[in-house]
Amino acid sequence: MYDRMQELTQEEFTRIHDSAMDLLKNTGIVFNDEEAIDIFRKNGVKTEGKTVFLTEAQVRSAVEKAPASFTVAGRNPAKNVAIGKDDFVFVPGYGAPYIIDTDGVQREAVMEDYDTFCKLIHTSKYIDMNGWMMVEPSDMPPETVHMDMMLSNFLLCDKPCMGSPVSRQGAMDGIEMAAIVFGGKDKIMDTPVSVSLINSLSPLQFSDEMVGSLIELARHGQACVVASLIMAGASGPVTLGGVAALQNAEILAGITLAQMVREGAPVIYGSTSSAMDMKTGALSIGAPALSKNINVTAQMARFYDLPSRSGGGLTDALYPDGQAGLESALALSTAARSGINFILHSAGILGSYIAMSFEKFLMDEELAGMIRQMLKPIGFDEESIDVEMIKQTGIGGQYLTNPKTFKLCRTEFFLPDLMTRTNYDAWSAGGKKRIHEVAGDKMSQRLAKYEKPDIDPAVEKELTEYVNRRKNA
Repeated sequence: MYDRMQELTQEEFTRIHDSAMDLLKNTGIVFNDEEAIDIFRKNGVKTEGKTVFLTEAQVRSAVEKAPASFTVAGRNPAKNVAIGKDDFVFVPGYGAPYIIDTDGVQREAVMEDYDTFCKLIHTSKYIDMNGWMMVEPSDMPPETVHMDMMLSNFLLCDKPCMGSPVSRQGAMDGIEMAAIVFGGKDKIMDTPVSVSLINSLSPLQFSDEMVGSLIELARHGQACVVASLIMAGASGPVTLGGVAALQNAEILAGITLAQMVREGAPVIYGSTSSAMDMKTGALSIGAPALSKNINVTAQMARFYDLPSRSGGGLTDALYPDGQAGLESALALSTAARSGINFILHSAGILGSYIAMSFEKFLMDEELAGMIRQMLKPIGFDEESIDVEMIKQTGIGGQYLTNPKTFKLCRTEFFLPDLMTRTNYDAWSAGGKKRIHEVAGDKMSQRLAKYEKPDIDPAVEKELTEYVNRRKNA
């Protein structure tokens, strides 16, 4: 296969790997959790205080135990998703504290916004999984809001979802709630029902919240993305080669811990590292550096035979405008074409993760549908080519009224919901609506038709009682 993006050579794979092994063995990596240190010690790993020194043999042994692919179960089994190898999923934006509205006004996100995203995801043709913390609701107690978000995930959407990695207790709350939905902890130990995001603290650290969550999630068979988000030139080297080596060390260290907790625990090799804008000091996720790192991340994951994760529709723009469309299309298409398996932030992100936009969610969603259609192979079999039909139509004929055109006209090509394909007069007569305005209209229509997915009333009652009990504990 030919692609103009850089394809790593065996020598380059080896150099990135060897550099990471050098860092892990000689510099070490800090895990701010006592149980993690005990787990490493019990597995023969050298430690000094909270610093862990891993050998190549220890890392390779752990990585070889991790599955190359796995399935995540949803509340609706028809919507289960496979992650790894040739399978990939589009997952919504994550972690935004703000909403940017149609007037470009930024406001704090609230729980109603979170619920709205759950409803949009449930009704989406192209977003495969529900997320977690699409926005951070400012109107809910921060100590317990993770349970409110998980409750909305389970009640408002029946697709597989992401989990709660805010802390060890937060992870356990998510596990307990999943156990209620799926019929007990024994039912989810060997069947992941969530994917949680575990981020390193670059350079070469993991926080106590992330480590505690990783341990509990791995212990209970739930999938974890072990990810690194390095700002090149700030929290990591200014060169992308140096970033690749540093993030590789951090990711492999987290994966090693997960496998020492539970052999075969499902993990995903992840990164959204990018460049620091040297003029502003801000992280730029709309920069080409992000897409270049996405491509390298996908290749490194395949090097270790692991599923991969990157960002998707990412932009630095603060409005769903031309800049947002350009940057998001570059990142999302690069992730899909490079072979990323878990494409987080596929829809909705604005302003370098600071905000979500309902209109941009729908715009990115349509982009995801176009990309999936773009990746669908063209048929070159006898029926697809149909030489006899071409011969019968002959020289100067037309295909518009051909029976095959009637049969396939609604399925052969991508039909957009938002994008304009009409002429100027029709566009003008329709009010000259820009795409974000069309998206706003479509969102209102979607939400008006939304129907809450069926759930056993006893399960809903037990979930609600669990959340209320924990909040009042």
